[in-house]
Amino acid sequence: MRDSPAMKSAYNRPDSTALSLPQSSQSGARRLLPYNLIEAAAICSDAALILTTSVLTGALYHLAIFDHVGPVETFLGIGALAFVNLSAILAARGAYRPQNLANFWWQARETTAIWLLVFFVLSVAAFSLKVTETYSRGATLTFFFVGWSAIVVWRLIIARAISHALAIGAFAEQKIVLLGEEGQLTGSSVVDELKRCGYTPVQTFEYARNSISAAGASSAGRFLTPGLLKLMDEVVEVGRKESVVCVFLLASWDDRSSIERMIELLNGLSVPVYLLPDRNVSHFLGSRIVNIGTAWTAELKRAPLTATEQAAKRALDLLIASISLIMLTPMMMLVAALIKMESRGPVFFSQTRNGFNGRPFRIYKFRTMVVMEDGPVIRQATRDDARLTRSGRLLRRTNIDELPQLLNVLRGNMSLVGPRPHASAHNSKYEKVIANYALRYHVKPGLSGWAQIHGLRGETKTGDLMARRVEFDLWYINNWSLWLDLRILLRTLFVGFQPTAY
Repeated sequence: MRDSPAMKSAYNRPDSTALSLPQSSQSGARRLLPYNLIEAAAICSDAALILTTSVLTGALYHLAIFDHVGPVETFLGIGALAFVNLSAILAARGAYRPQNLANFWWQARETTAIWLLVFFVLSVAAFSLKVTETYSRGATLTFFFVGWSAIVVWRLIIARAISHALAIGAFAEQKIVLLGEEGQLTGSSVVDELKRCGYTPVQTFEYARNSISAAGASSAGRFLTPGLLKLMDEVVEVGRKESVVCVFLLASWDDRSSIERMIELLNGLSVPVYLLPDRNVSHFLGSRIVNIGTAWTAELKRAPLTATEQAAKRALDLLIASISLIMLTPMMMLVAALIKMESRGPVFFSQTRNGFNGRPFRIYKFRTMVVMEDGPVIRQATRDDARLTRSGRLLRRTNIDELPQLLNVLRGNMSLVGPRPHASAHNSKYEKVIANYALRYHVKPGLSGWAQIHGLRGETKTGDLMARRVEFDLWYINNWSLWLDLRILLRTLFVGFQPTAY
């Protein structure tokens, strides 16, 4: 099958300027803040504003009425309580989203109603706990009115600043790749909106609709043209080289199969892929909607965890892994002695596995076999496997052999919860036969996972069993939360010693 002229021209296009994408109204404008950090900046500014207002109003009121400053710690505590409650409700209402921050009147209504609710609840709590003796009613009312006024005025400033920044294209550059159907990218108003919000295409790629439909892109035996493979390899290569934050796809939404095939070919790139809007959107309306200015996109593939989510997950890993190692050290020493007494060889077994973004690392286990396999061909452990030692059978059935992986968690190669890492040789095999297998690399592998607590542990005799395990792993990735990690850890404590693996 010959490549279309449109596809050939995409290969030879040196940069994004060839498509003459719309430029921001002031290309030389000073870059301010990444658009996706506005929410975090707004929350931090609320914290500083409310805490400062609480301390100042409390101190000045006591100085004016009682001729002394008063307990500053109490003012800070009241301010912290007010901020935590206010920001939590505002965040749940979506008030910190950039497009909502730009709407002053909506913000004024929301903050006023929630500020009243927060102070009512805090006042009832203070009265019930009888803490009003250390914090006067006058100081409370002063903080209420001054705090409310300050927040409303601050919302007005934020709304005008965001609107002005959008108008002049003043947001910091965020590198992206644009991938579009032939003719869709030129003169697109949606692309113009992306650029206003600081999304800068480092390169654009076009493909002809008939060529992508005719070629197919599934691993289920359908033929891929060399031209299409080269195009998608270039997209992945540019995405990795330029450290892009995401890929935007602009295609006809009535061609469902082509969109799905394009996404499948982008699975090797660990960044989110967003579908830009078209007329026919009925099939994709169930996807999470991500707003960028006045434009909206449907998230087709969830991004790896954000920096905040990674930090929270890492903190949980370090805390629990450190405590677990301290508590389990005596038992691990006994296991090590048992292994040394039973057979010759090292106590620990290490093997190459693939972690986040497919990066290889060495995983640690207690040795349970008489062999130390690590190469292009590795045979899975089976029931009554002759390679297992007597102690090894017990260690594997109770998962005690996995405890040294707490060291991998501390080193950052693994997490307490995530898809179980498979041997690199097995990954190479399953990536070819199981769709979306590579998506497992979007989070760190774990000691335990959603699949494991649902009985998908041990030997996978058939491809269907492995596909089922991958299905559970992908569900975990798409629905991750700290609460889900804690649930899995608690369930692991109950099912971890059940004899389902060998």
